[in-house]
Amino acid sequence: MEIFNRENWEQSSFTTKEKIHTQIFNSSEKASKEIANEIADTIKSLASQGKMCVLGLATGSSPITIYQELIRLHEQESLSFKNVISFNLDEYFPMQPYEVQSYVRFMKEHLFDAIDIKPENIHVPDGTIPKDQVQEYCINYERQIEQAGGIDIQLLGIGRTGHIGFNEPGSLQTSKTRMITLDHITRLDAASDFFKEENVPTKAITMGIGTILKAKKIILMAWGEGKAPIIKRAVEGVINDQVPATYLQAHSNTVLVMDSAASAELTQIAIPWTLGNINWNEQLAKRAVIWLSQKTQKPILKLTDRDYSDYGMNDLILEKGNAHSTNIKVFNHLQHTITGWPGGKPNVDDSNRPERAIPAKKRVLLFSPHPDDDVISMGGTFIRLVDQGHEVHVAYQTSGNIAVFDDDVIRFADFVEDIERHLGHTKNENDFSIYQMVKKSIKEKNVGDVDSDEIKLIKGLIRKSEAKAAARYVGIADEQMHFLNLPFYETGTVKKKPVSQEDIDITIRLIQKIKPHQIYVAGDLSDPHGTHRVCLSIIFQALEQLNNEDFIKDCWVWLYRGAWQEWPIDEIDMAVPLSPEELLRKRKAIFKHQSQKDSALFPGNDEREFWVRAEDRNKSTAHKYDQLGLAEYEAIEAFKRYYY
Repeated sequence: MEIFNRENWEQSSFTTKEKIHTQIFNSSEKASKEIANEIADTIKSLASQGKMCVLGLATGSSPITIYQELIRLHEQESLSFKNVISFNLDEYFPMQPYEVQSYVRFMKEHLFDAIDIKPENIHVPDGTIPKDQVQEYCINYERQIEQAGGIDIQLLGIGRTGHIGFNEPGSLQTSKTRMITLDHITRLDAASDFFKEENVPTKAITMGIGTILKAKKIILMAWGEGKAPIIKRAVEGVINDQVPATYLQAHSNTVLVMDSAASAELTQIAIPWTLGNINWNEQLAKRAVIWLSQKTQKPILKLTDRDYSDYGMNDLILEKGNAHSTNIKVFNHLQHTITGWPGGKPNVDDSNRPERAIPAKKRVLLFSPHPDDDVISMGGTFIRLVDQGHEVHVAYQTSGNIAVFDDDVIRFADFVEDIERHLGHTKNENDFSIYQMVKKSIKEKNVGDVDSDEIKLIKGLIRKSEAKAAARYVGIADEQMHFLNLPFYETGTVKKKPVSQEDIDITIRLIQKIKPHQIYVAGDLSDPHGTHRVCLSIIFQALEQLNNEDFIKDCWVWLYRGAWQEWPIDEIDMAVPLSPEELLRKRKAIFKHQSQKDSALFPGNDEREFWVRAEDRNKSTAHKYDQLGLAEYEAIEAFKRYYY
């Protein structure tokens, strides 16, 4: 893929809004492989000329698949890194290289230990140097880059503040390698890696904007819908120091490579009709009419020919007839997404309903990535399915054991010891109790250390007991709760193992056992530590391997979204309205997850409690339907159908 060869760029790749060339792929996996191939081609081309290849490397979740593909190319296709010199963008300060959060350790585990790069050619900012020597060290880091001949390809991710490297808002375009104070939002986003925001360092050493802009080629990566808002600002906004990524607009050879989710808010994707005439299809027409309704603050059925004309959408009503017929068609489509019967309403004409009427009583399998996603994301629908008599099973894909505070472990261990004492099951005075073992293990543990197997077990049991309490409250029996404990998750750290066939086989066996008519899956990609994304891919692979089974042909898959984001109105295929009483029942189910209440260990980029986020999101969806002129509900849970 010659993503940097401007002679091969078509003019249609650009719009009047975009100031950085963009390449959009259906998946981050495909995009990552193409980037890896670009890097590999550059390494080989320079090696054939007897030259060194200088790479600027990034950390975080964005480049991991790129590094995995580079390792594969090294192991299977003889790609050598002996002519590579690497310079990493940044490092926390202070930071020991052996610590879990260290970027030195990250790069060794994800790339360097698996390839033949020479150790002396590896450069990662040093988080251990004395503070009074940092300035001199940074000057020398710049000098080393220059002596190596400058960076050939610079990989970049992008943060929610628009930072590249650790160049926070306020950074100058001419800035060089230096120590910087981290923005609060950056530290909040890093909290999951450090097991609490207060553990995140306040400072870091980073290459400067000016350093980055000297690179011959720059690849900016962005995956997931969570990156969509900042991508729009970086690509379409004016250059300003409050969004440092906008400085890339001034670089002559930068490309933004993203998946479709990250591109969602770009004008060419979100509202392409504002850029000129387009080829309308049903999905675009629906999105445009909803946008026009929201823009004019008028219900869909009150939109006029003049409204369409004023917003440059004459061609839509010319193709479809007139405003009235277009309005009716979109309104009816949205109306047909609304149902109080998520499992299908029996004994009715289901031709305009989102779910089938037959069979009247369905077997339903709800996959929950963590032990609380079921009630947080679709608790109202979960309750409705049970109340309406369907056979509902819930499968908790991971133990969620890393998301429990150490204090909770001590509290539960203390409780168990007290129970044993009061029931007369006391041990000899010389025996080491569970409580003492837990306290000793936690006391000796440093921040970020992996829990002992015993602590992980207790944390997993805490999450399991809470999940069972919530599911019982919803109304299902214990035998309809399935705890899969998928192996990829069980590392005790935020970093997980690669997905294996064992993960997929566990999932396949459960699906084969239940033979569901409906499967509900977390379909969002914005989970801050990626578990939702991995769990989704496991289910998709399981469904692909089950494709020839007769029962799977009659199984419909519905995607819900987690605590971070909701489906856009034009993408919703089923909207389940909730009454005030049902919303309260959902809240009470979420409350059963006591270890996640008040202050979750991994809150993501929203510090509100999960039940507050869930209610606000559900109420917001209902309000949007109301504004479009549909019935007014207290709250709505939304789903998108997945076709496989």
